[in-house]
Amino acid sequence: MASDRQLKGGCFCDEVRYEAEGEAARLTNCHCTICRRVSGAPFVAWFTVSRARFRFVRGEPTCFRSSPTGTRGFCGRCGSQLTFASDDAPHEIDVTTCTLDEPEALPSQDHTYVRSKLDWVTLADGLPRHWRARDDAAQASVQRVSETTER
Repeated sequence: MASDRQLKGGCFCDEVRYEAEGEAARLTNCHCTICRRVSGAPFVAWFTVSRARFRFVRGEPTCFRSSPTGTRGFCGRCGSQLTFASDDAPHEIDVTTCTLDEPEALPSQDHTYVRSKLDWVTLADGLPRHWRARDDAAQASVQRVSETTER
C-alpha cells in the first residue's frame, strides 16, 4: 500500500482531471484481455482508492460497460482510459496509474491475470504474479483498507 497523500492526475489533453486522497491499494499491472483491448497496450497499471475520497475536479469522463459488472471511464476528447468501477466493489475505484501527474509515486507491486499475458511479454521485474486476481487473503486485506479509509 502506498502512503496516505493526495494524488492528482488526468487525461492526456487535460480536459478531465481528478484528485484522490488517502491510501492507494492494489498497485498492479493487469494483463486481462479487456484491459489490453481497451488500452491498446500489453497491460495496464492500476491502483485502487476509496470512491468516497476520489473526485473529478475538471470535466467528466465518458463511461461504458466493459463487462457485466464493470464500468470504465475515459476522456471523450482524447480517449485516455482513467477509471474502472466494479459493481462488486461499490466503495472502491481503480485508477490508471500512468494518468497520475507523478506515476513514479505508485510503482506496481504485482501482476494480475497473467493467464491472459501475451506470450511476447517477458516479466523480469521479480514482482509476484497471479493467474487471475489476487488470493482471498490479499483481497480481505484490501477490503480492510477500503473500510478504514472511508471513515
